[in-house]
Amino acid sequence: MNKIQQIFSNGKAFIPFITAGDPSMEITEQLVLQMAEAGADLIELGIPFSDPMAEGPVIQEADYRALAGGATTDKLFDMMRKIRRSSDVPVAFMTYMNPIFTYGTDRFMKNCQEVGVDAVIVPDVPYEEKEELMSYCTKYGITLISMIAPTSNNRIRIIASEAEGFIYCVSSMGVTGVRTEISNDVEEMIKLAKEVKDIPCAIGFGISTPEQAAKMAGISDGVIVGSAIVKIVAQYGSDCVPHVVEYVRNMKNAIK
Repeated sequence: MNKIQQIFSNGKAFIPFITAGDPSMEITEQLVLQMAEAGADLIELGIPFSDPMAEGPVIQEADYRALAGGATTDKLFDMMRKIRRSSDVPVAFMTYMNPIFTYGTDRFMKNCQEVGVDAVIVPDVPYEEKEELMSYCTKYGITLISMIAPTSNNRIRIIASEAEGFIYCVSSMGVTGVRTEISNDVEEMIKLAKEVKDIPCAIGFGISTPEQAAKMAGISDGVIVGSAIVKIVAQYGSDCVPHVVEYVRNMKNAIK
C-alpha cells in the first residue's frame, strides 16, 4: 500500500488545497506543516500558473498574487525539501500540463521524487492523453490522480479501471469555488467508479462548510477543500496560519 492509499485507511480523509507562494513561500511552508498537525491527511499544493482554467476567481487571484511575489516551480521544490526534514505528510502537486511541459516533464517528475512529492493532479490532461505523463510518473514512482466529473458519463468506468491512489470526484460543473448546493450526481459517479475498482473516492469543488463536508464524507472516502481555505489566506495574508489551522481542525472533526 503506498502513502496515497494509506491516507484513507484511518477513516475519512481531509485534503486541503492551498496555492504555493500565496502570500509567500515561507507562509506556505508553515501552512503545510501546521495543517498536517491539525489533521490534514494529504495536502494539495497548487503550482501558481498564469492561465489556471479549472479555477474560479478565488484561486486565480491567489495564483496571480503568488506569481507577482516571485513564486516559481524551483522555489516550490526547495520548499518541499525543507518540509521533508520535519514532516512526512503526503503531498500532491496540482498543476497544469503547460508548467510541467515547460519545466521538462522528466525533470519535473524526477524532482518530485527527490523532494518527496507523492502525487500529481493535472486537471487539463484528459484521460485519452494521459499516457505521455503516465510513463514519467511510473518511472519516478509518482501517483497520477485521475479525475471524474458529472460529464464523464460512460467514461467513468474506463477512467476508474485505470485510476491509482484515489479518484478525484469533481462534484459540480464549471470551475472551482464555494457553492451552496452540491449536486446529487456525485453519489452516482462514485457508485459507478467503485463497481469497476475498489479505490478511494474523494470529493472536491464547492465544499466549504463543516455541514457540507460531513454530508460529502457520508457518500465518499474523503473531502477536498480549496477555495474556502484560499479565501482565508487572502483575507489574513501573512497572519493566516492560525485561522487556516482552526478551519482545518473543524473540517477534519466534521468528517470523523
